[in-house]
Amino acid sequence: MSVRDEFDAWAADGRDKGMERRHWHTAKHVLAGMPVEAGDVVLDLGTGSGYALRALADTTPLSAGYGLDGSPEMADNAREYTREVGHEAVGYIVGDFGTLPFATDSIDHVFSMEAFYYASDPHETLREVYRVLRPGGTFHCAVNYYEENEYSHDWQDSIDVAMTRWSASQYRAAFRAAGLAVATQAHVPDEETEIPPSEAFPTESWKTREAMVERYRELGTLLTVGVAA
Repeated sequence: MSVRDEFDAWAADGRDKGMERRHWHTAKHVLAGMPVEAGDVVLDLGTGSGYALRALADTTPLSAGYGLDGSPEMADNAREYTREVGHEAVGYIVGDFGTLPFATDSIDHVFSMEAFYYASDPHETLREVYRVLRPGGTFHCAVNYYEENEYSHDWQDSIDVAMTRWSASQYRAAFRAAGLAVATQAHVPDEETEIPPSEAFPTESWKTREAMVERYRELGTLLTVGVAA
């Protein structure tokens, strides 16, 4: 199944809002750390419901915010949600991560939350991100599906789209190969998912409380920040 077909179905079922609620636990911390200034142009790769751009526009007057998604249904939903709150500088387009429809050196910052691993060619995507970023621009790439997070490894079994599972070191190496200097790499913990007391385990999903703590509080979301030279 294609990315378009998979996520068109998700959007039609309202699962875009479900993703937004789950991702917001860590996404808000990533967004807060982005050096976005008034008048900047921001690109959100795999925008989903468009929540990240709306959050940025709530706090900073953007020159433009572009949400790119491979799913027309996702983009349509994001437009409607954004229309409701009136952010005129924010818009949504359907496109492919490997051929970004933007001029070279035209974007100040790129953000991607739980979407990069759906790229059909992640190295090509990184080269495209580097191409469109202005010198000094940043790419904030956040993923829960990565090699060190063993709790995420079975996600591929529940989705028909092929996913790329890199380790933290592979992310750093790929960023550098594309021309992006790695400014930082960190684990952003999920402090909001409730973890029951020890006597409640095992639960339907977790054998031990220690495993759940490791998943949410220690491994969390892997954030890699690249800077265009």
